[in-house]
Amino acid sequence: MQILCLSSWSPYPPDVGARIRLRHLLAAIGAAHAVELICFFREREERVAPEALPPGVSLLGALPAPTGRGKRLSLDGLFSSYPRAVAEQFVPEMADRLADALSRKRYDLVLAFEMGPGVTTAPYLLDVRGVRRVVEGLEISMIRAKAAAARSPLLRLRYRLTWRKQRRYTRELLRQIDGCTVPSDLERAAILDVAPDSRPVAVVPNGVDLEWYRGDFGPVEPDTLVFPGALTYEANFEAMRFFLGEIFPRIRRARPQATLYITGRTDGVDLRRLSLGDGVALTGYLPDVRPRVARSAVCIAPLTLGGGTRIKILEAMALGTPVVATSKGAEGLEVTPGRDLLIADDPEAFAGAVVRVLEDADLRAALSAAGRRRAADYDWRIIGQQLNAFLKRVYHEGTRLIG
Repeated sequence: MQILCLSSWSPYPPDVGARIRLRHLLAAIGAAHAVELICFFREREERVAPEALPPGVSLLGALPAPTGRGKRLSLDGLFSSYPRAVAEQFVPEMADRLADALSRKRYDLVLAFEMGPGVTTAPYLLDVRGVRRVVEGLEISMIRAKAAAARSPLLRLRYRLTWRKQRRYTRELLRQIDGCTVPSDLERAAILDVAPDSRPVAVVPNGVDLEWYRGDFGPVEPDTLVFPGALTYEANFEAMRFFLGEIFPRIRRARPQATLYITGRTDGVDLRRLSLGDGVALTGYLPDVRPRVARSAVCIAPLTLGGGTRIKILEAMALGTPVVATSKGAEGLEVTPGRDLLIADDPEAFAGAVVRVLEDADLRAALSAAGRRRAADYDWRIIGQQLNAFLKRVYHEGTRLIG
């Protein structure tokens, strides 16, 4: 097939979950079809060089990602019937690039990659006619969870209004496109709850590049924890606020020498809101995070927000690093608690689980071996085949399908 892709992220460098997913799925599509890409890029990224793209993928254009209007509410966003990411971050030049590409060439399918909250590419499909349209990686559960969990009256009003807009927009979108993929069963259930008569919705989970994570990265350092995630992402920041405030002090009382490494960028993050103190090290951006994760005794995933499946957990498992996660952190993964990883939601229980792994060499070894086996089920090559099969299905059967 001839496939035109739109993306809210550039595929290089593959240093965050969104770009990792995009790069591997583009590689899978490019191996089976002729693929062209129009994408957004962030200020800190260089423009996407054609040689940095996966084989079989060519670049039609790269546009600066819209910045919106910051985190404050605006009147335009408040009174719009669309979610803020749609109402305030629509880029006419992206629509023009898409229209120009469709006028010059006959495509079999247009695929819009949705990579978490923020910039969105799905709205650009609404004006496309005469070609199959698919949204990849749609997530809405995080917005719904915020609306349900908000404590202050103002936040509750804000998130409930956002969720109401998101539901309306999601129903409208799914009535017009030909198919949709989501990263987890939870997201599929959320989509079908909002739009039960929608086009086919398939689960295409996150994965891991098993070959990339093989090798010897050095000995494990005793009493070391790692959280591999940029604090610029809200779910990661909230995870660290929860962990540093309520869990890490308990771990340090039992293991005073315990050290937590937090990897990833902190640009623009108000670190004063975190309980940073003894035993906490911010590594900043690491071009290669593998040695830091592999040499840590425990990888933690104390997430309380977010959707999809956690690439950070799969990567740690592939490296043989034991994982302790919350239920939300392990959400979307087909894992057996107590065998593949440890799960705890209460601060006391979470701290206790981490201390057990730090102190018990046999438990560390068992979790390491089981985690490696489980990670093999999430090989990107297998997941790419699932996406290609879904795109083929949508192309051949189109809007006559029922999800």
